[in-house]
Amino acid sequence: MKLLELVNTYVTFKRSLGMRFATQPRVLRRFSRVLGDLEVSEVTPEAVRAFLDGDRSVTNTWFLNYSLLRGLFKFAVSRGFTRRLPLPDITPSPLPPFRPHIYSTNELTALLTATSVLKSCRNPMQPSTFRVLLLLLYSTGIRVGEALRLTLRDVDLHSRVITIQDTKFFKSRLVPVGPRLTEELLAFSKLRNALPMLQREESAFFASSTGRRIPYQHVITLFQRVRSAAGVQRDKGSSYPPRLHDLRHTAAVHRVIAWYRDGADVQRLLPQLATYLGHKDLRSTQHYLTMTPELLERASLRFQQYADPEGRHA
Repeated sequence: MKLLELVNTYVTFKRSLGMRFATQPRVLRRFSRVLGDLEVSEVTPEAVRAFLDGDRSVTNTWFLNYSLLRGLFKFAVSRGFTRRLPLPDITPSPLPPFRPHIYSTNELTALLTATSVLKSCRNPMQPSTFRVLLLLLYSTGIRVGEALRLTLRDVDLHSRVITIQDTKFFKSRLVPVGPRLTEELLAFSKLRNALPMLQREESAFFASSTGRRIPYQHVITLFQRVRSAAGVQRDKGSSYPPRLHDLRHTAAVHRVIAWYRDGADVQRLLPQLATYLGHKDLRSTQHYLTMTPELLERASLRFQQYADPEGRHA
């Protein structure tokens, strides 16, 4: 079997199991192009290592691609397309765990203000569109892709509910919207209604001047401009600049801090937060709760109250 044929067979197999498997095929097909028109049995560990290393330093992507290729060739072995796993014996040392950037309230304000740098004659609505997108991501904690896939029908501002369709785990969910965010969305929707409605109620809520859905990668590029203008820098010791996706982490952390501040039962509320964020289980939500100094302080105070309810050691 040829390598490209294996890749196509593997992609079909993964999707038949109900997996989205959306970005992985691009990596696998690029792998096939780089190695050329080879039989699966002709692939060598050296060729795999060369593809993984590329011309850049080792990042988390290296390990993600390694895992992806391991799955591909384990599938090939199980189907008898090859007898061995052509994977390198020596792999780089694992990188330190990735830590998302938790935005402070001052940084969030700076980001919202900096959307003004996106002024464009071709798209006069671009600054307001991006500002509302940032507000929505932080206020609700939804994923960037989920926000960009929203249609006019999905945003029910009368009921103050947003419907998230076709989520990461193929389940729809309802996300309630607070009164302040509702006001922002109402004002924005009036501007949005002036743009073309290419699919009527199924038209994109966040749209370009042509009425089309804004591409994910374009949004990431715009965010880099906004972040730079806002002066938001990477954390000391971090290898990565703050990301747009980190607003989701920030929303989760700030929500838990607010619960601690209000004296709420955080352990009881965490499963509700998991449902709100669209997670399958609580472990996924805990991954989002980066231990910031403020969150650590609030948690420590709560523990002290449990350990010393009468305040004898206060």
